Amino acid sequence: MDEQALPEQLADIRDDFLALEVKTRLQLLLEFSNELPELPTQYADHPDLLERVVECQSPVFIFVDVDDDGLVHMFATAPREAPTTRGFASILVQGLSGLSADDVLAVPDDYPNSIGLTQAVSPLRIRGMTGMLARVKRQIRVKTA
Repeated sequence: MDEQALPEQLADIRDDFLALEVKTRLQLLLEFSNELPELPTQYADHPDLLERVVECQSPVFIFVDVDDDGLVHMFATAPREAPTTRGFASILVQGLSGLSADDVLAVPDDYPNSIGLTQAVSPLRIRGMTGMLARVKRQIRVKTA
């Protein structure tokens, strides 16, 4: 992975996971799951604005906004009974929000494989996080075109 392309907050999250033993990484993922922010009212009241991430087994919905300064704001919702999926969504919300659109588009597509969870969760779950990242990038491309 190109270190230059990885924004500091995503690199920090990756390093936090990699500093732990594999079995402890799931605990950190659970902590991220509990930190997923609630949707702002304007999105909670309009579920039609949210995009379903069909790559995820659980019903995950995302919305990405790019403000006038070109900064990305990501919002996501996932059920509490799906802590792995919520954790992945939370990692992306925390890791991508506040970055420039160009910085998010430069994040390597395989970032989900780099955080050390491939031994702890199923490949299907990692694919779900990869799908979330791909949809975020697609929404940014549409909004900045």
